[in-house]
Amino acid sequence: MAVQGFRSILGHRDVIRHLQTAAACGRAAHAYLITGDEGSGKRTIAEAFAETLLCERASLRAEELQKKAAEGAELKDEEIAGVDACMECLSCRKAADRNHPDILYVTHEKPNVITVGEIREQLVRTVEILPYESRYKIYIVPEADKMNEQAQNALLKTIEEPPGYAVILLLASNPELILPTIHSRCVTLSLLPLRDREVEDYLRRELHLPDYEAHVVASFAQGSIGRALYAAEDEGFKARRTKTFGLIRALKGMDTAAMAEAVRLMKEDRAKIDDVFDLMLMWYRDVLLFKATKEIDQLIFSNEISEIREQAKSASYEGLQEAVAAIGRCRVRLGANVNFELAVELMLTAIKENCNA
Repeated sequence: MAVQGFRSILGHRDVIRHLQTAAACGRAAHAYLITGDEGSGKRTIAEAFAETLLCERASLRAEELQKKAAEGAELKDEEIAGVDACMECLSCRKAADRNHPDILYVTHEKPNVITVGEIREQLVRTVEILPYESRYKIYIVPEADKMNEQAQNALLKTIEEPPGYAVILLLASNPELILPTIHSRCVTLSLLPLRDREVEDYLRRELHLPDYEAHVVASFAQGSIGRALYAAEDEGFKARRTKTFGLIRALKGMDTAAMAEAVRLMKEDRAKIDDVFDLMLMWYRDVLLFKATKEIDQLIFSNEISEIREQAKSASYEGLQEAVAAIGRCRVRLGANVNFELAVELMLTAIKENCNA
């Protein structure tokens, strides 16, 4: 666990304020539903909350503030913000090493489902056991939206009548898959996408990315810090980005054999094909924008202005819009398990025909 308390988290100030207030006032709810896109920081926030609730120093600070509040004093923002995991006490060190006995993660074997057996074994049947060391016993359920209906119904009774020490943190990218009966019994906290500027500043400050690279990565991230870190650090993604732009440049002159080879290379990246689609959409967004404005400042790939200018000159607005539509159609077709080679070839053919008038 690389979390360093709430202070290490970028953005989401309202959510953090809510959780720190709960910790400071000793009024943590028994069940939270933390929602947000993949990579938005749900797990990071859940872990920071767990660390703070169990931190020895934060608990002492919270007790002081509760006494102050009981005397009628109004707590200041900076006092509440001071209730944070210290990362130095024994509890914080155990949490950082992922061996704290009172922070439990619900895991699942199958990639797309959390079964009723897993919920019963890991949560329902263990929640009645008292905390080993702490005031709280905290369950973190990543990908809670993958619980099937039976699993959610098994969890419902625990959420309805939890032991006083239990805090259950459900993390979901698709909260609409959570049953209304679960939803209504949780405090729901929604993580909104970060601003591109926030992500850019973080990448420059923490990863020391050059300005141009930070701008490109932040644009790809779409407000998700997890997605930004992946794009900045994953060597596979960097290679995929290079291959994608090489494909876009070469598409104009492709014959049948070259097209077949391009499809084959894209199939090698099938597991990450959404990255390819997103990069292509970013590219044609730039071409459309430059065609309309002739300005460079708002481009994502300003370093590629020569190629962007050439494509903007040779393609019509309608052709570029059709290229964007073809990418969207291909994504939908692959989601419906249409033959990969056929779907991708149709996409590339449509882009070639419409962007090289």
